[in-house]
Amino acid sequence: MFNSMRSLAHFRLIVYKGKAYLEQFHRAWQTRDVFTLWGILQLLRLYPGRVPDLEMMFCCEDLPALPKRDNRVSNGTAPPAMFHYCGHESAFDIPFPDWSFWGWPEVNIKPWTSTLKAIKKGAAKKRWKDRDPHAFWKGNPWVSPKRRDLMGCKQNKDMDWNARLSVVNWGRESSSGFKGSRLEDQCTHRYKIYVEGRAWSVSEKYILACDAATLLIRPEYYDFFVRGMIPMEHYWPIRPNNKCRDIKFAVDWGNNHPSEAEKIGEEGARFARESLSIQRVYDYMFHLLSEYAKLQKFEVTVPPAAVELCSETMACPAEGQVKEYMMETLVKSPSTELPCSMPPPYEDHELREFMQRKENITKQVEMWEAEYWDNLNKSMKH
Repeated sequence: MFNSMRSLAHFRLIVYKGKAYLEQFHRAWQTRDVFTLWGILQLLRLYPGRVPDLEMMFCCEDLPALPKRDNRVSNGTAPPAMFHYCGHESAFDIPFPDWSFWGWPEVNIKPWTSTLKAIKKGAAKKRWKDRDPHAFWKGNPWVSPKRRDLMGCKQNKDMDWNARLSVVNWGRESSSGFKGSRLEDQCTHRYKIYVEGRAWSVSEKYILACDAATLLIRPEYYDFFVRGMIPMEHYWPIRPNNKCRDIKFAVDWGNNHPSEAEKIGEEGARFARESLSIQRVYDYMFHLLSEYAKLQKFEVTVPPAAVELCSETMACPAEGQVKEYMMETLVKSPSTELPCSMPPPYEDHELREFMQRKENITKQVEMWEAEYWDNLNKSMKH
Protein backbone atom coordinates (compact mmCIF):
# COMPACT_ATOMS: atom_id res chain seq x y z
CA MET A 1 0.00 0.00 0.00
CA PHE A 2 2.79 2.44 0.89
CA ASN A 3 4.57 1.87 -2.42
CA SER A 4 1.37 2.58 -4.39
CA MET A 5 1.16 6.03 -2.78
CA ARG A 6 4.65 7.25 -3.70
CA SER A 7 3.40 9.42 -6.54
CA LEU A 8 1.00 11.25 -4.20
CA ALA A 9 3.20 11.70 -1.14
CA HIS A 10 6.12 14.05 -0.67
CA PHE A 11 7.79 11.81 1.88
CA ARG A 12 7.56 8.68 3.98
CA LEU A 13 8.58 9.05 7.61
CA ILE A 14 9.39 6.06 9.77
CA VAL A 15 9.60 6.23 13.54
CA TYR A 16 11.58 3.23 14.77
CA LYS A 17 12.79 2.82 18.33
CA GLY A 18 12.39 6.54 18.98
CA LYS A 19 14.38 7.67 15.92
CA ALA A 20 13.10 9.17 12.68
CA TYR A 21 13.99 7.96 9.18
CA LEU A 22 13.07 9.77 5.99
CA GLU A 23 12.43 8.62 2.46
CA GLN A 24 11.85 11.71 0.31
CA PHE A 25 9.88 11.29 -2.91
CA HIS A 26 9.30 14.90 -4.02
CA ARG A 27 10.21 18.33 -2.73
CA ALA A 28 7.30 20.39 -1.50
CA TRP A 29 6.48 24.02 -2.29
CA GLN A 30 8.79 26.38 -0.39
CA THR A 31 9.70 24.87 3.01
CA ARG A 32 6.45 23.08 3.82
CA ASP A 33 8.09 19.66 4.06
CA VAL A 34 11.12 21.03 5.94
CA PHE A 35 9.12 22.54 8.78
CA THR A 36 6.62 19.67 8.89
CA LEU A 37 9.51 17.25 9.40
CA TRP A 38 11.08 19.65 11.90
CA GLY A 39 7.88 19.69 13.93
CA ILE A 40 7.76 15.88 14.08
CA LEU A 41 11.40 15.77 15.19
CA GLN A 42 10.61 18.21 18.00
CA LEU A 43 7.76 15.95 19.09
CA LEU A 44 10.24 13.08 19.38
CA ARG A 45 12.51 15.29 21.48
CA LEU A 46 9.64 16.45 23.68
CA TYR A 47 8.40 12.92 24.41
CA PRO A 48 11.46 10.71 23.84
CA GLY A 49 10.69 7.02 23.54
CA ARG A 50 6.94 7.56 23.82
CA VAL A 51 5.98 7.81 20.14
CA PRO A 52 5.46 4.21 18.96
CA ASP A 53 7.00 2.66 15.88
CA LEU A 54 5.11 3.67 12.75
CA GLU A 55 5.28 4.49 9.07
CA MET A 56 3.47 7.50 7.66
CA MET A 57 3.03 8.97 4.21
CA PHE A 58 2.68 12.74 4.00
CA CYS A 59 1.35 15.02 1.26
CA CYS A 60 2.25 18.73 1.46
CA GLU A 61 -0.10 20.03 -1.25
CA ASP A 62 -3.09 22.30 -0.63
CA LEU A 63 -5.77 19.86 -1.79
CA PRO A 64 -6.35 16.42 -0.24
CA ALA A 65 -4.60 13.62 -2.10
CA LEU A 66 -6.92 10.63 -1.59
CA PRO A 67 -10.42 11.14 -3.03
CA LYS A 68 -12.78 8.43 -1.81
CA ARG A 69 -14.09 7.92 -5.34
CA ASP A 70 -10.62 6.76 -6.46
CA ASN A 71 -9.86 4.70 -3.35
CA ARG A 72 -12.90 2.55 -2.79
CA VAL A 73 -12.92 0.35 0.30
CA SER A 74 -14.41 -3.13 0.06
CA ASN A 75 -14.41 -6.46 1.89
CA GLY A 76 -13.53 -4.79 5.18
CA THR A 77 -10.16 -3.52 3.94
CA ALA A 78 -8.90 -0.31 5.51
CA PRO A 79 -8.60 2.81 3.35
CA PRO A 80 -5.10 4.03 2.50
CA ALA A 81 -3.62 6.46 5.03
CA MET A 82 -2.20 9.82 3.97
CA PHE A 83 -1.35 12.59 6.39
CA HIS A 84 -2.09 16.05 5.14
CA TYR A 85 -2.80 19.60 6.33
CA CYS A 86 -6.56 19.35 5.82
CA GLY A 87 -9.37 16.92 5.27
CA HIS A 88 -12.56 16.83 3.23
CA GLU A 89 -15.71 14.72 3.50
CA SER A 90 -14.94 13.27 0.07
CA ALA A 91 -11.33 12.29 0.91
CA PHE A 92 -9.48 9.93 3.25
CA ASP A 93 -6.65 12.35 4.14
CA ILE A 94 -5.81 12.63 7.87
CA PRO A 95 -5.49 16.25 9.11
CA PHE A 96 -2.13 17.15 10.68
CA PRO A 97 -0.84 20.53 11.98
CA ASP A 98 0.53 22.62 9.13
CA TRP A 99 4.15 23.67 8.74
CA SER A 100 3.57 27.30 9.75
CA PHE A 101 3.35 26.35 13.44
CA TRP A 102 7.16 26.19 13.17
CA GLY A 103 7.48 29.16 10.82
CA TRP A 104 6.92 30.29 7.25
CA PRO A 105 10.08 32.18 6.25
CA GLU A 106 9.02 32.82 2.64
CA VAL A 107 6.36 35.29 3.83
CA ASN A 108 8.16 36.38 7.00
CA ILE A 109 5.76 34.66 9.41
CA LYS A 110 7.58 33.59 12.55
CA PRO A 111 6.83 30.42 14.52
CA TRP A 112 3.39 30.25 16.10
CA THR A 113 4.39 30.90 19.71
CA SER A 114 6.18 34.18 18.97
CA THR A 115 3.59 35.22 16.37
CA LEU A 116 0.82 34.60 18.88
CA LYS A 117 2.56 36.86 21.41
CA ALA A 118 3.05 39.57 18.79
CA ILE A 119 -0.61 39.43 17.72
CA LYS A 120 -1.77 39.62 21.33
CA LYS A 121 0.44 42.68 21.88
CA GLY A 122 -0.79 44.29 18.64
CA ALA A 123 -4.43 43.63 19.52
CA ALA A 124 -3.98 45.28 22.93
CA LYS A 125 -3.09 48.61 21.32
CA LYS A 126 -6.72 49.41 20.64
CA ARG A 127 -9.78 48.41 22.65
CA TRP A 128 -12.46 46.51 20.78
CA LYS A 129 -15.01 49.33 21.03
CA ASP A 130 -12.47 51.84 19.63
CA ARG A 131 -11.66 49.77 16.55
CA ASP A 132 -12.96 50.29 13.02
CA PRO A 133 -16.57 48.96 13.16
CA HIS A 134 -16.29 46.96 9.92
CA ALA A 135 -15.17 43.49 8.84
CA PHE A 136 -11.60 43.19 7.58
CA TRP A 137 -9.87 40.74 5.25
CA LYS A 138 -6.44 40.94 3.66
CA GLY A 139 -4.96 38.33 1.38
CA ASN A 140 -4.50 36.97 -2.12
CA PRO A 141 -7.92 36.69 -3.81
CA TRP A 142 -6.61 35.02 -6.97
CA VAL A 143 -6.00 31.57 -5.47
CA SER A 144 -9.66 30.52 -5.38
CA PRO A 145 -13.15 31.40 -6.64
CA LYS A 146 -14.30 31.73 -2.99
CA ARG A 147 -11.93 34.62 -2.42
CA ARG A 148 -12.66 36.26 -5.76
CA ASP A 149 -16.35 36.06 -4.86
CA LEU A 150 -15.63 37.71 -1.51
CA MET A 151 -14.12 40.70 -3.33
CA GLY A 152 -17.62 41.38 -4.67
CA CYS A 153 -18.54 42.46 -1.12
CA LYS A 154 -16.49 45.66 -1.41
CA GLN A 155 -18.26 48.89 -0.66
CA ASN A 156 -19.83 50.42 -3.76
CA LYS A 157 -22.09 53.36 -4.61
CA ASP A 158 -25.22 51.26 -4.12
CA MET A 159 -24.40 49.33 -0.96
CA ASP A 160 -21.92 49.25 1.92
CA TRP A 161 -21.60 45.58 2.81
CA ASN A 162 -19.57 46.49 5.93
CA ALA A 163 -16.52 44.69 4.50
CA ARG A 164 -13.11 46.31 4.13
CA LEU A 165 -11.09 44.10 1.78
CA SER A 166 -7.44 44.46 0.85
CA VAL A 167 -5.32 42.59 -1.70
CA VAL A 168 -1.80 41.42 -0.82
CA ASN A 169 0.83 41.40 -3.56
CA TRP A 170 3.41 39.01 -2.11
CA GLY A 171 6.07 40.00 -4.63
CA ARG A 172 5.76 43.65 -3.63
CA GLU A 173 5.62 42.68 0.05
CA SER A 174 8.83 40.70 -0.26
CA SER A 175 10.70 43.62 -1.82
CA SER A 176 9.50 45.97 0.94
CA GLY A 177 10.44 43.69 3.81
CA PHE A 178 6.83 42.57 4.43
CA LYS A 179 6.05 45.85 6.21
CA GLY A 180 2.47 45.86 4.90
CA SER A 181 1.59 42.28 5.88
CA ARG A 182 2.65 42.09 9.53
CA LEU A 183 -0.03 40.05 11.27
CA GLU A 184 0.24 41.97 14.53
CA ASP A 185 -0.69 45.18 12.69
CA GLN A 186 -3.96 43.72 11.37
CA CYS A 187 -5.99 43.79 14.61
CA THR A 188 -7.52 47.19 13.92
CA HIS A 189 -11.12 46.14 13.16
CA ARG A 190 -13.89 44.76 15.33
CA TYR A 191 -14.48 41.88 12.88
CA LYS A 192 -12.17 39.75 10.73
CA ILE A 193 -13.18 37.46 7.88
CA TYR A 194 -11.86 33.96 7.35
CA VAL A 195 -12.19 32.53 3.84
CA GLU A 196 -10.47 29.47 2.41
CA GLY A 197 -7.88 29.57 -0.33
CA ARG A 198 -7.42 26.62 -2.69
CA ALA A 199 -8.28 24.49 0.32
CA TRP A 200 -8.00 25.38 4.02
CA SER A 201 -5.85 28.38 4.93
CA VAL A 202 -3.17 28.74 7.61
CA SER A 203 -4.58 32.24 8.21
CA GLU A 204 -7.39 30.86 10.36
CA LYS A 205 -5.39 30.72 13.59
CA TYR A 206 -3.94 34.21 13.05
CA ILE A 207 -7.42 35.65 12.48
CA LEU A 208 -8.79 34.01 15.64
CA ALA A 209 -5.87 35.32 17.70
CA CYS A 210 -6.71 38.97 16.98
CA ASP A 211 -9.69 38.92 19.41
CA ALA A 212 -11.86 40.47 16.72
CA ALA A 213 -15.10 38.59 16.17
CA THR A 214 -14.22 36.09 13.44
CA LEU A 215 -16.72 35.94 10.58
CA LEU A 216 -16.03 32.42 9.40
CA ILE A 217 -17.22 31.64 5.88
CA ARG A 218 -18.29 28.02 6.22
CA PRO A 219 -15.26 25.98 5.20
CA GLU A 220 -15.40 23.14 2.74
CA TYR A 221 -12.06 21.76 3.96
CA TYR A 222 -11.21 21.22 7.62
CA ASP A 223 -7.94 21.45 9.49
CA PHE A 224 -7.30 19.55 12.70
CA PHE A 225 -9.12 22.00 14.98
CA VAL A 226 -11.95 23.84 13.21
CA ARG A 227 -14.59 21.16 13.78
CA GLY A 228 -14.21 21.61 17.54
CA MET A 229 -15.21 25.27 17.36
CA ILE A 230 -18.76 26.40 18.13
CA PRO A 231 -20.68 29.12 16.25
CA MET A 232 -21.55 32.24 18.27
CA GLU A 233 -19.00 31.14 20.85
CA HIS A 234 -15.75 31.12 18.85
CA TYR A 235 -16.96 32.63 15.56
CA TRP A 236 -19.92 34.02 13.62
CA PRO A 237 -21.09 31.67 10.80
CA ILE A 238 -21.20 33.05 7.25
CA ARG A 239 -22.78 31.13 4.36
CA PRO A 240 -20.51 30.67 1.30
CA ASN A 241 -23.33 31.45 -1.15
CA ASN A 242 -24.58 34.50 0.76
CA LYS A 243 -21.33 36.17 1.84
CA CYS A 244 -22.14 39.84 1.36
CA ARG A 245 -25.56 39.85 2.99
CA ASP A 246 -24.34 37.67 5.86
CA ILE A 247 -21.32 39.90 6.50
CA LYS A 248 -23.42 43.06 6.49
CA PHE A 249 -25.90 41.57 8.95
CA ALA A 250 -23.16 40.18 11.22
CA VAL A 251 -21.47 43.58 11.49
CA ASP A 252 -24.72 45.49 12.01
CA TRP A 253 -25.83 42.98 14.64
CA GLY A 254 -22.46 43.14 16.40
CA ASN A 255 -22.39 46.92 16.45
CA ASN A 256 -25.88 46.88 17.97
CA HIS A 257 -24.88 44.15 20.46
CA PRO A 258 -21.28 45.15 21.22
CA SER A 259 -20.88 43.13 24.43
CA GLU A 260 -21.94 39.89 22.71
CA ALA A 261 -19.82 40.54 19.63
CA GLU A 262 -16.76 41.42 21.70
CA LYS A 263 -17.26 38.21 23.70
CA ILE A 264 -17.13 36.13 20.50
CA GLY A 265 -13.81 37.77 19.66
CA GLU A 266 -12.44 37.12 23.15
CA GLU A 267 -13.45 33.45 23.09
CA GLY A 268 -11.95 32.95 19.64
CA ALA A 269 -8.67 34.44 20.83
CA ARG A 270 -8.79 32.28 23.99
CA PHE A 271 -9.24 29.22 21.78
CA ALA A 272 -6.17 30.24 19.75
CA ARG A 273 -4.05 30.83 22.86
CA GLU A 274 -5.10 27.79 24.87
CA SER A 275 -6.47 25.03 22.64
CA LEU A 276 -3.89 25.84 19.95
CA SER A 277 -0.89 26.47 22.18
CA ILE A 278 2.18 24.74 20.78
CA GLN A 279 2.06 22.32 23.73
CA ARG A 280 -1.48 21.30 22.75
CA VAL A 281 -0.39 21.00 19.12
CA TYR A 282 2.34 18.57 20.16
CA ASP A 283 -0.13 16.64 22.32
CA TYR A 284 -2.52 16.37 19.38
CA MET A 285 0.31 15.06 17.20
CA PHE A 286 1.31 12.57 19.90
CA HIS A 287 -2.17 11.13 20.35
CA LEU A 288 -2.89 11.08 16.61
CA LEU A 289 0.30 9.16 15.82
CA SER A 290 -0.13 6.83 18.80
CA GLU A 291 -3.67 5.87 17.75
CA TYR A 292 -2.58 5.56 14.12
CA ALA A 293 0.26 3.22 15.09
CA LYS A 294 -2.23 0.89 16.81
CA LEU A 295 -3.97 0.35 13.47
CA GLN A 296 -0.85 -0.78 11.61
CA LYS A 297 -0.90 -4.55 11.24
CA PHE A 298 2.73 -5.07 10.25
CA GLU A 299 6.14 -4.88 11.82
CA VAL A 300 7.76 -1.51 11.21
CA THR A 301 11.17 -1.68 9.54
CA VAL A 302 13.47 0.95 8.07
CA PRO A 303 13.46 0.84 4.23
CA PRO A 304 16.93 0.65 2.60
CA ALA A 305 16.41 4.02 0.88
CA ALA A 306 15.53 5.85 4.12
CA VAL A 307 18.05 8.02 5.94
CA GLU A 308 18.11 8.85 9.62
CA LEU A 309 16.82 12.31 10.37
CA CYS A 310 17.58 14.34 13.47
CA SER A 311 17.41 17.96 14.55
CA GLU A 312 21.16 18.46 14.17
CA THR A 313 21.30 17.19 10.58
CA MET A 314 18.47 19.53 9.64
CA ALA A 315 19.51 22.64 11.55
CA CYS A 316 23.29 22.67 11.04
CA PRO A 317 23.27 23.24 7.25
CA ALA A 318 20.25 25.56 7.38
CA GLU A 319 20.74 29.28 6.78
CA GLY A 320 18.95 32.58 7.29
CA GLN A 321 15.41 32.60 8.61
CA VAL A 322 15.09 28.84 8.20
CA LYS A 323 17.87 28.31 10.74
CA GLU A 324 16.56 31.15 12.93
CA TYR A 325 13.09 29.58 13.13
CA MET A 326 14.55 26.13 13.79
CA MET A 327 16.62 27.45 16.66
CA GLU A 328 13.61 29.28 18.06
CA THR A 329 11.43 26.16 18.04
CA LEU A 330 14.08 23.63 19.05
CA VAL A 331 12.87 21.52 21.98
CA LYS A 332 15.81 21.79 24.33
CA SER A 333 14.82 19.17 26.88
CA PRO A 334 12.21 16.43 27.27
CA SER A 335 8.90 17.32 28.88
CA THR A 336 8.71 16.68 32.62
CA GLU A 337 4.99 16.02 32.20
CA LEU A 338 3.08 13.41 30.26
CA PRO A 339 0.99 14.45 27.24
CA CYS A 340 -2.49 15.67 28.13
CA SER A 341 -5.07 12.93 28.61
CA MET A 342 -7.17 12.28 25.56
CA PRO A 343 -10.89 12.15 26.36
CA PRO A 344 -12.81 9.04 25.27
CA PRO A 345 -14.23 9.15 21.75
CA TYR A 346 -17.74 10.45 21.24
CA GLU A 347 -20.54 7.97 21.51
CA ASP A 348 -22.68 8.09 18.37
CA HIS A 349 -25.47 9.98 20.12
CA GLU A 350 -23.00 12.46 21.67
CA LEU A 351 -21.53 13.30 18.29
CA ARG A 352 -24.99 13.72 16.78
CA GLU A 353 -25.98 16.02 19.65
CA PHE A 354 -22.82 18.11 19.23
CA MET A 355 -23.36 18.48 15.48
CA GLN A 356 -27.05 19.23 16.00
CA ARG A 357 -26.18 21.94 18.53
CA LYS A 358 -23.93 23.67 16.01
CA GLU A 359 -26.57 23.38 13.30
CA ASN A 360 -29.29 24.77 15.56
CA ILE A 361 -27.18 27.80 16.47
CA THR A 362 -26.41 28.47 12.81
CA LYS A 363 -30.09 28.22 11.88
CA GLN A 364 -30.95 30.68 14.65
CA VAL A 365 -28.49 33.20 13.18
CA GLU A 366 -30.04 32.71 9.75
CA MET A 367 -33.51 33.37 11.21
CA TRP A 368 -32.27 36.60 12.81
CA GLU A 369 -30.85 37.64 9.46
CA ALA A 370 -34.04 36.87 7.55
CA GLU A 371 -35.93 39.11 9.97
CA TYR A 372 -33.26 41.82 9.63
CA TRP A 373 -33.53 41.95 5.82
CA ASP A 374 -37.32 41.80 6.04
CA ASN A 375 -37.41 44.84 8.27
CA LEU A 376 -34.80 46.65 6.18
CA ASN A 377 -36.76 46.08 2.96
CA LYS A 378 -39.99 47.31 4.61
CA SER A 379 -38.31 50.47 5.86
CA MET A 380 -36.90 51.19 2.40
CA LYS A 381 -40.38 50.87 0.85
CA HIS A 382 -41.72 53.43 3.29
